Amino acid sequence: MADNREVVGHGRLSVVRTDADGITVLGLDGEIDHQSVGGLTRALSPADAREGRRVVIDLSRVTFMDSSGVNALIAAFQSAQAAQGWLRLVVVRGAVLRTLQLVGLDTVVPCHPTVEDALASTRPGA
Repeated sequence: MADNREVVGHGRLSVVRTDADGITVLGLDGEIDHQSVGGLTRALSPADAREGRRVVIDLSRVTFMDSSGVNALIAAFQSAQAAQGWLRLVVVRGAVLRTLQLVGLDTVVPCHPTVEDALASTRPGA
C-alpha cells in the first residue's frame, strides 16, 4: 500500500489525504462548517478528478457538520459518479451520522463504521 500523505489544516478542520492502492482516503478531524469547508473541497479538487476515481472520506473524528459539509459531500459523490468512480463514507459519531440521515445522504452514499470496512467493501467479493 503506497502512502502519500498530505496534511491541510483550516481553522477547526484538518484534512489528511492518503493515497493507497489507487484509493484516496481523506481523514477529517474537527468541524465542517462554512468557514472550514474549503479544506475539504480543496482536498477533493476536481483538477485531480480522474476517470474511475475512488474516494473514502473518514468522518469519524468530525464533531460537527452543517449544510456546507453536506453540500461538499454531495458534490464529491456527483463528481465521483461522473468520472465512473465511487465515494464511500466512514461515519462513527452520532451527530454527524444523524445529519447525514436527516438529509438522506446515507441512503445514497455507502456509509461504513471504519476505514477498513469501507476499503474492504470496494473489493470484489467483499
